[in-house]
Amino acid sequence: MAFAFLYLSGCSGEPKALVTEFEKAHYNAELYESTLYAEELCVAETDVVLEGYEGDTALHASSLFDLENKNVLYSWQSHERLYPASTTKIMTALLALENGNLEDTVTISKTAAAASFPSDAQVCGLREGEVWTLEDLLNALLLYSGNDAASAIAEHIAGTEESFVNMMNSRARELMANNTHFTNPHGLHDDEHYTTAYDLYLIFNECIKNEHFVEIISSDSYTAVYTAADGSQQEMTFTPTNLYAKGVVEEPDNVTIVGGKTGTTDEAGCCLILLVRDSQNRPYISIVMGAPDKSTLYEDMTSLIEKIT
Repeated sequence: MAFAFLYLSGCSGEPKALVTEFEKAHYNAELYESTLYAEELCVAETDVVLEGYEGDTALHASSLFDLENKNVLYSWQSHERLYPASTTKIMTALLALENGNLEDTVTISKTAAAASFPSDAQVCGLREGEVWTLEDLLNALLLYSGNDAASAIAEHIAGTEESFVNMMNSRARELMANNTHFTNPHGLHDDEHYTTAYDLYLIFNECIKNEHFVEIISSDSYTAVYTAADGSQQEMTFTPTNLYAKGVVEEPDNVTIVGGKTGTTDEAGCCLILLVRDSQNRPYISIVMGAPDKSTLYEDMTSLIEKIT
């Protein structure tokens, strides 16, 4: 219902007439129409059983979402707070694509260089003083899962990692990923860095609306051309950490795996989020978190997406 209060000084008798005319025209009119954000999402507050599929309860969480029909086909502990490991990088990529340009040039700082990370961390080998494009860094981030690429992107977009993390948490809230809290742009373990399988779905679902994101995660490899600190032109080729994309694990016959993001730490276990399409090109998001090893991760992911009909 709409109400109008008009005050027109010096116009005897006119205010009442104008209000009457306004109310006749606008009473009970829809002043604002918009699709509610949640109407476009798959929503489930509790576990959802998938007929014919027996989930692996040894996992921390797993889920399967039918994007076209807005259905949660399977959900196991999807709202449990878990460590995301490098699946964190999908949010880093989302913010880079929303706030940067692919042709941006990025000079690698000392804090973003590979030498600043632990020896066992996954890095691309970035060196201080090198100049990369944002597009090259995004491919290094999403395909090879370089932690140094994540830091370089964060500093480019927000000035500092701390400011970028604030952007990550703010964007998570906008996407209703309310059980998520980030402390870094790459996913190296921190007790206060956590998410849920459902929140990962919310973030990934936003990511795949961007054609550049989908193009990157569906690539078999990517060769970056960058400028070394001495001014020379260098190349580096990145291949996916996703074993389906590598051809190490065979994908089921009934689906096409477009691509996705892996994540592994001791605390998080082995994690994987995928965009999958069925034989009629309908999209699905599948998630497995907390597998004890890669063999179990891919066995459980395969058995889950085999249930897509």
